[in-house]
Amino acid sequence: MKDLITILGPTACGKTAFAAHLAKALDAEIISADSRQIYRRMDIGTGKDIADYTVEGVQIPYHLIDIVEPGYKYNLYEYQRDFLKAYNDIKSRGKTVILCGGTGLYIESILKGYRLSPVPENPALRNSLEGKTLEELIGILRGYKELHNVSDLDTCKRAIRAIEIADYYKNTPEDKEPFPELTSTTIGLEISREMRRKRISDRLNRRMQEGMTKEVEGLLAEGIDPEDLIYYGLEYKYVTQYVTGRISLQEMHDQLEIAIHQFAKRQMTWFRGMDKRGIKIEWIDAEQPMGKKVEDALNIVFERKV
Repeated sequence: MKDLITILGPTACGKTAFAAHLAKALDAEIISADSRQIYRRMDIGTGKDIADYTVEGVQIPYHLIDIVEPGYKYNLYEYQRDFLKAYNDIKSRGKTVILCGGTGLYIESILKGYRLSPVPENPALRNSLEGKTLEELIGILRGYKELHNVSDLDTCKRAIRAIEIADYYKNTPEDKEPFPELTSTTIGLEISREMRRKRISDRLNRRMQEGMTKEVEGLLAEGIDPEDLIYYGLEYKYVTQYVTGRISLQEMHDQLEIAIHQFAKRQMTWFRGMDKRGIKIEWIDAEQPMGKKVEDALNIVFERKV
C-alpha cells in the first residue's frame, strides 16, 4: 500500500460516509481536508455529519475537525503543519491514513508537497487595497500568479488575504525545508450532475430545518463579527446576511442554493485540474450501494484486477 489513501469529490457526494466505511474495512483513521470543518460550533453549515463516522457501532477516529475557534483565519501553512502532526501520530500506531475532503487546495498541498511558511499580516498592503472592488482585487491577484480557481475569493476580505499571501511569497526567500513526499492512492467519487443538484437542494432544505439560522445567530451572539462569518463563504455568508437584515429569507435560500451548485462545479474543475497536474485520480460511481463502492475502492487500493 501507498503512504495514504485520499478520498475526494464534490459537495454532497457522500465522501464522509464512504471514507468511514472504507476506514472500517482497513482499520484506518481519517484526516479531514475541509477548510471549514476545522471550526468549533460551526456544525450544520459545514456539514460535519459526525454520525457518519460511526459504522456498524464502531467509532472511526477522525482528525482536524473542531480544532480552532470561529473567527480565526486558519491558513494553508497551518493545515500542512496540523496534517503532518496527525499523519505521524496515526502512522506511529500502525494505522492506515485516509485523507478525505472537498477542499482541493488542501488536498493538493499534501499530495504535491507544497512547502509553505506562515504569512504575517501586511498592514501597509492592506491599507493600499482598502476600498477596491472584488473584481479589482482579483485582477491584482492575477498579476501575481495564474488563478486556477477563484472559488474561495467570494469576498473582498478573502481576496485581500490572498494578495497578501501572494505578495509575501513573491518577496520572501523560499523555505528550503522539504515537505515529505507522500505517495497516495487517490479515489474520486463521481456523481451525475442531476443527482448532485438534487442532493444539494435536499441537503440545504434539511439544514434549514435542522437550525442553520439558529446556529449562525448563536455564533453572532457570542460576539463573533458578522464579517468574520461572511468570510467563510457559502452557508455562513448568506445566512449571516439574512440574520443581519441585508437580504430576505427567500433571497438567502435562492442565492445560497445557486452558490452551492456553482461551488460544486468549481470543485470538479479543480479535481480535473489536479489530474492534469500529475495527481492520478481513480473515479468510482458515487451512486452505487455502499458495499460496492467499498469493494471497488479496496480493489484499487490493493491493485487487484477485476
